[in-house]
Amino acid sequence: MGKQNIWLLVIWIFLAKKCTSFSTTTEETLLSNTTEWITDYSDIESKFSLRTAEDPDDDLCYIVPGQKNTITECEFNLETQTFVVIHGWTVTGMYESWVPKLVAALYDREPSANVIVVDWLERASQHYPTSAAYTKLVGHDVGKFVNWLEREVHYPWEKLHLLGYSLGAHVAGIAGLLTNHKINRITGLDPAGPGFEYADEQSTLSPDDAIFVDVLHTNTRGSPDRSIGIQRPVGHVDIYPNGGTFQPGCNLQNTMMLIATSGLQNMDQIVKCSHERSIHLFIDSLVNKQQESMAYRCSSKEAFNKGLCLSCRKNRCNKVGYGIHKVRSRRNAKMYLKTREIMPFKVFHYQVKVHFFSQDKLSFTEQPLLVSLFGTEGEKEDIPFTMPYLYTNTTISFLLTTDVDIGELLMVKMKWEKDSYFSLSDWWGNKSFQIRKLRIKAGETQAKVIFSAKEGEFAYLVRGGKEAVFVKSKEEKSSQKEERLHKLKMNGSLFKGNSE
Repeated sequence: MGKQNIWLLVIWIFLAKKCTSFSTTTEETLLSNTTEWITDYSDIESKFSLRTAEDPDDDLCYIVPGQKNTITECEFNLETQTFVVIHGWTVTGMYESWVPKLVAALYDREPSANVIVVDWLERASQHYPTSAAYTKLVGHDVGKFVNWLEREVHYPWEKLHLLGYSLGAHVAGIAGLLTNHKINRITGLDPAGPGFEYADEQSTLSPDDAIFVDVLHTNTRGSPDRSIGIQRPVGHVDIYPNGGTFQPGCNLQNTMMLIATSGLQNMDQIVKCSHERSIHLFIDSLVNKQQESMAYRCSSKEAFNKGLCLSCRKNRCNKVGYGIHKVRSRRNAKMYLKTREIMPFKVFHYQVKVHFFSQDKLSFTEQPLLVSLFGTEGEKEDIPFTMPYLYTNTTISFLLTTDVDIGELLMVKMKWEKDSYFSLSDWWGNKSFQIRKLRIKAGETQAKVIFSAKEGEFAYLVRGGKEAVFVKSKEEKSSQKEERLHKLKMNGSLFKGNSE
């Protein structure tokens, strides 16, 4: 069955171009200005299970639109918020393992909430193009369901939060488009790409579908409309962890190890790992409140990887997942961050800016460095980093991350490794650069620190030689003020939830 799964997932990508929508008549019915469809619940095929913290795995009670007694029978809490979880395409026709994990995490964070799981498994287990087309009818079901809750028991729109994964993200968007009032929030967890990359906003998740729409993009590798996750931004805030293309720990080696230890049933993880990481990043934000990841607005992942986008001014940074600040700017905000491969996923981001001097005219590419950080709270030694190029009299900025909370940074060590055991250039002596100072900015605290050579005016970075050591010189005058303002902002004191 595992091999069948992987082939069906591959076929999904290639069939996506053939994905067809329902007839014009159906679309006109769903998107017409009449309200007759809102009060007719006879055509709803999706099921709405109110799961509990005690039994997050099981559908023990269904709320049925049009049957008010089911609201009471399922013990729906009218006084608290409601999460509506919408799954995506499935090969097996069964819920995937992440569903109860997300349900349990939502209850862990909000114990009194209502967590409703939308069951559209029968439609979601068809050939991908068919299931993709069904998102319009399922969105129609969900839209009628939340409209009924408001009409029947006057449930407040501001307490609704829809969470959709893959095709489920577009279901949530269509539902939001069809509701009488705007839903408070929709979270898109790696919205599906094939068949949707170039689709209109009425067929996909979009910023107009809720008061606030946030999106995590985790598997956008490949050409547009062929990548598993949608590449273009479709929310108010679109976050691309690790560039959005591929996630740490999802390489073939790790997947094959998983298959070896737990069987071929996990073979589909070769495709699903990065796609499903969006869900686990959101779960992480629920259960690890004290270790919330930060994302930073940037024009491209290339600029972010140079450390050029670690500013938090004017809402240029934000929390990832559940605790995100609702910023509805006039234009979409694309944001980036690095993560590690396991939960908690949080890492700390540093921009390192350094100028390389040399008496000789030197030029290298793809050079391996080891950087060690020492601070008031901890240390992280030998962080590997590949310098794209090293030229004489050149200033280079790069991004460095660590999963250890260093605290206030006090000392930095840098070592230049040889890129091979034998090099012809070694016959003409050691190659070295002089470095006068390092300028380092910490993304999480916004602190800016200058580091000087520990001994003498320069530190020497020698290929294959000893470490160059730098110690804290002075903080820039604005750094402490920025750090204090940043702490207030992240705690909610100064954060403005409106447009810039």
